[in-house]
Amino acid sequence: MSNLIVIGFESEEIADAVLLKLAGLQKEYLVDLEDAVVAIRDKNGKVHLKQSLNLAALGASSGLISGSLWGSLVGLLFLNPLAGLAIGGLVGAGTGALSGSLADYGIDDEFIEALAATIAPSSSALFILVRKVQAEKVLAEFSGVQARVLKTSLSPEQEKKLQEALSKA
Repeated sequence: MSNLIVIGFESEEIADAVLLKLAGLQKEYLVDLEDAVVAIRDKNGKVHLKQSLNLAALGASSGLISGSLWGSLVGLLFLNPLAGLAIGGLVGAGTGALSGSLADYGIDDEFIEALAATIAPSSSALFILVRKVQAEKVLAEFSGVQARVLKTSLSPEQEKKLQEALSKA
């Protein structure tokens, strides 16, 4: 089961830097992220979301591959596999991009927007869905980041440890 962790930061840039560091820790197999979203509330109060997964691009690439394959097979039936490949690839990429842009994966976007609207202007929040984590090693990497835990699905003890690690000077 995954755990949701939402951390708030004083500036707009820190959430991006923390997510980049988490991506590095993921390559070292210290944390396994299911989803991550950076929410930035600009000085005018408008919320901007940066998804870690581009579902439209992911859908387009998988649609291109499957559309090309099916187009080639249909093209073989009509003795023109190259035209089938091209047409199938274009149709597959288009439908894959459309379905990817309409899909919602991981953390609910409405939840993110509602919680991000409560943070102060010119600040940011990081929403992460964590499958597994080597807690002691990851917390040591973020000691003194100066952030506050906004919401979690962690146990009260785990949440307290996280908040203590983030507020160490």
